Amino acid sequence: MPNKDYYEILGVQKGADADEIKSAYRRLAKKYHPDLNKAPEAAEKFKEINEAYEVVGDEKKRANYDQYGSADGPQFSGGGAGGFGDFFGGGAGGFGGFSDIFSDIFSAFGGGGGRSRVNQRGEDINVSMRLSFDEAVFGVEKIISLSRIETCTKCSGTGAKNGKEFTTCPDCHGAGRVRVQQNTMFGTTIREGVCPTCGGSGKKIKEKCEECGGKGYKKVPAEIHVKVPAGINDGQTIRMRGEGNSPLGQGTNGDLNIKVTVAQHPIFKRVDCDLQFDMFVPFTTCLLGGKVEVPLTKGKMTIDIPEGTQSGTVMRLKGKGVKILNSNKYGDMLVTIKSEPPKNLSRKAKELLREIENNFDDSDYPKYRDFKNKISKL
Repeated sequence: MPNKDYYEILGVQKGADADEIKSAYRRLAKKYHPDLNKAPEAAEKFKEINEAYEVVGDEKKRANYDQYGSADGPQFSGGGAGGFGDFFGGGAGGFGGFSDIFSDIFSAFGGGGGRSRVNQRGEDINVSMRLSFDEAVFGVEKIISLSRIETCTKCSGTGAKNGKEFTTCPDCHGAGRVRVQQNTMFGTTIREGVCPTCGGSGKKIKEKCEECGGKGYKKVPAEIHVKVPAGINDGQTIRMRGEGNSPLGQGTNGDLNIKVTVAQHPIFKRVDCDLQFDMFVPFTTCLLGGKVEVPLTKGKMTIDIPEGTQSGTVMRLKGKGVKILNSNKYGDMLVTIKSEPPKNLSRKAKELLREIENNFDDSDYPKYRDFKNKISKL
């Protein structure tokens, strides 16, 4: 079984510096930590990431891994005159250790792992943005300040001084890939992989660019203009193509993902593109009918309360909700009418109400009457 490619696991190049490796590890560890990620495969992925960082994050282990494919250096089993079988690491059970050693050595030449610096995609950048309720409803334009990896303009991403101080790689002759012939007792095999000398670029730098130190990229501050569309909702993400990190070589930029958080409104509750709220009105308005003023996302309007409106009645105002994304249509406003009795009654008010009450009987309250009949049968 071939060894794992720890660089591939961490998503970094073989020539990545300590800061890049640490940054990649932190990002992945946070993404797959079992306490944060409940996916079934997260725990195993987290274990794999830690294993990779334990090796490439340690200078000595990394040097051994790069040369021999193992953090502990060349793995020859046995102690001195342990015999031919011990050397191959399989004893009488086969030649598994022998095969692994050669697999490790040749993987260092790019045969089994490592990604080319050519035609990659840069990493995405994930940020959050907090909007007021009105900004989400009507849309807004904002500026986001962040740091991102960009291709070095001074060397055009080549890593060479002035973008010219490089030659064709002598090992791959500009192809970016090399073939290695492996002769074993089982026969001859030819493996092809990324050229370890140039990292797949096909070029060898003669003099490094002073601006980026030969990397071909650098981390710089950037200000991104964001046009937030009207109708965006809490928890949704705006994806800006190509505004993420540049690749560590040639290729396309990653994306900028902006997760939106929307502040609550003091009155409205948003459900998709509809707006809901409770409207408390005097009980006399529900009994006799009348007009009440209701708020909208912009301004107010007057609605009619029909005579005898029951408390809890929902009135739908068509098209008075939030704009539907990528559409010219709008959601609705749902107003729940709540009948409110007076908090304090004067003696005169009580007398008047009792006089009114005497003018009604159970037949005027059908729901109350039906409920009383059900109780009487219990």
